[in-house]
Amino acid sequence: MNDEKFMQLALSEAKKAYDEGEVPIGAVLIDESGILIYAEHNRIEQLDDATAHAEILLLRGAAEKFGRRKLSSCTIYVTVEPCPMCAGALVLCRLKRLVYGAVDSKFGACESLFNVTNNPALNHQLKITAGVLEKDCRELIQNFFMEQRSLKF
Repeated sequence: MNDEKFMQLALSEAKKAYDEGEVPIGAVLIDESGILIYAEHNRIEQLDDATAHAEILLLRGAAEKFGRRKLSSCTIYVTVEPCPMCAGALVLCRLKRLVYGAVDSKFGACESLFNVTNNPALNHQLKITAGVLEKDCRELIQNFFMEQRSLKF
C-alpha cells in the first residue's frame, strides 16, 4: 500500500477539522485492495461529544456500512497517534494495521505513553507504522494550538 498517499487523505480530513475549529485530526480506513472505505475527522465540538474523535466516528461509520464491527482486513491511517480510547477501539475492531503520522507524547496509546495496540495481555494486536508524513501532521496540529492560544490573549 502507498502509505503516503493514504496519509494525505487523512491530512485532508484533518484540514476539514481545522477549518471547523476542531482539533485537526483526520482518519481514513482502507481495505486490503487499497480502496477507501470511510473517512472522518474530529467533531468533538460540533457534536458536543467527548468521544467524537476521528477514529471513533470512522469505526462507527464503517461498522454501519458493513453491518459488522470486525474490520480485520482493514488499515486505518490517522494523522496523530491514537489516544487510549481510540487505541482500545482499534483493538476491539480487530484492525489489521495502524499507520499514524505524529507522535502524541501526552495522550498517545500505541507507542508513546501507553501501548494498548500491542499489549500482549489483549487478544489482538495491530501492525503499526509510525511517522508517515510526520512533519506535515505535526505542523498542522501545532499551528492549530498556536492559533488557539493567540486567540485567548
